[in-house]
Amino acid sequence: MDQQDLPIRRVAIDTWRENVAYLHRECPVVRAAGFQALSKVTVRVGDGQINAVLNVVDDEQVVRVCELGLSEDAFARLGAADGALGAVAPAVEAASMPALRRRIAGERLARDDWHAVVRDIAQARYSKIELAAFIVAATGYELDREEVLYLTEAMIAAGRRLDWQRHVRGGPVVDKHCIGGIPGNRTSMLVVPIVAAHGMLCPKTSSRAITSPAGTADTMEVLADVELPLARLEQIVRDTNGCLAWGGSADLSPADDILISVERPLGIDSPGQMVASILSKKIAAGSTHLVLDIPVGPTAKVRSMQAALRLRKLFEYVADRLGLVLDVVISDGLQPVGRGIGPVLEARDVMAVLRNDPAAPSDLREKALRLAGRVIEFDADVRGGGGWRIARDILESGRALAKMEAIIDAQGRRAPPALGGLTHEVRAERAGRVLAIDNLQLARIARLAGAPQVAGAGVDLLRKVGDAVEPGAPLYRLYAQYPADLAFALARAELASGYVLGDMAAPCAA
Repeated sequence: MDQQDLPIRRVAIDTWRENVAYLHRECPVVRAAGFQALSKVTVRVGDGQINAVLNVVDDEQVVRVCELGLSEDAFARLGAADGALGAVAPAVEAASMPALRRRIAGERLARDDWHAVVRDIAQARYSKIELAAFIVAATGYELDREEVLYLTEAMIAAGRRLDWQRHVRGGPVVDKHCIGGIPGNRTSMLVVPIVAAHGMLCPKTSSRAITSPAGTADTMEVLADVELPLARLEQIVRDTNGCLAWGGSADLSPADDILISVERPLGIDSPGQMVASILSKKIAAGSTHLVLDIPVGPTAKVRSMQAALRLRKLFEYVADRLGLVLDVVISDGLQPVGRGIGPVLEARDVMAVLRNDPAAPSDLREKALRLAGRVIEFDADVRGGGGWRIARDILESGRALAKMEAIIDAQGRRAPPALGGLTHEVRAERAGRVLAIDNLQLARIARLAGAPQVAGAGVDLLRKVGDAVEPGAPLYRLYAQYPADLAFALARAELASGYVLGDMAAPCAA
């Protein structure tokens, strides 16, 4: 055996979108090459190769002295058999690293620089440390609008791109998206079946939650499979006119999914990266027309109308240059939409609206109808202003529910998991009226309860803005699966419930 040829061992560690290699400290390769922990290495098996970050271990139960361990991500990406011989060598620096260093120093990057950076990210040539540096650099020195355009173009070019024109014969391929930040705002799961029932093609791909207790993909996964191979996703859309899938499994804008894996723990969602992330996914999915929801409120992602208008202009600039027809809706982000916060609770609200349940959250229903109406108005045969009525008729007739059931069956129906078995009600300390609800605080509490990793965890709102409460009245109910999660959520709720109560005559937040 050559000094650098080592049998590969699959190490059952989930490193979440990062290739990690493991070598024992006494391995001759470590000594010969002078490897240190966090060195970047290239692993080759036959014609395949990957770049990885090296972890040096001292326990032979992880890897033996003359073995090369690979994390789950690295093993899957390399595609080698367990026990195959692999060569490990120092990695050559990613070609785009000089451009990254210039961006860290505050320099503006050209189109070719952005394409090089994103290409290296998509091909897993950046470590998590380097990705974090990229994200912070792009946030600390805000991207100008041309850089956002170049980043969006590069993210589209790095992955697959769907083309639905042979199915729509020149008609629009539509989608709806929200920038996020408002708990419970699961309007996409209502818009898609309404629009698809109208006969429009709506291939909805979504990311998983970044900093929220649930994303559309997390919530849809309660009801159906969302990790769909590209061929299956295309067939589902052809058969049903729509889908509600996770974009990562279809390899659409793959660099975005890698960046999200770092943005999530950092809690960063900068305007430039937000625009590039959303528009690259929509264009890669083949959408030609998009309704974009920007909620505005004191605890939303966008806090003022002025900031919303700036963001709208940036979205419109990039969309226009990439040939995407965009309709931006600036909406009320003063409080959560619906009642549930967390995958199972939000799926419950969605299905209640689709079933025309009288107890379904009226705010979720009305917002979804407004947005679905705007999407339907992309239909050349629908007059402006007529979309809302068509959307309402589709919902009330049961056609939207039938379409949703068809999409669920096509994607692969799942039995919804149970709500967390541990509960606690957070109660009002005084009488009064609910003046405001803090979106950020309620999202934190729901995440501490376990959402979205625990689908049945979260917060069920029992009072909304404007409601009168008596002392001791329940404001919301916590659901958790594990005692530690419930304790964390309760500790946060005791610091601040997220509810602002005032006198009955006091005005609500505006």
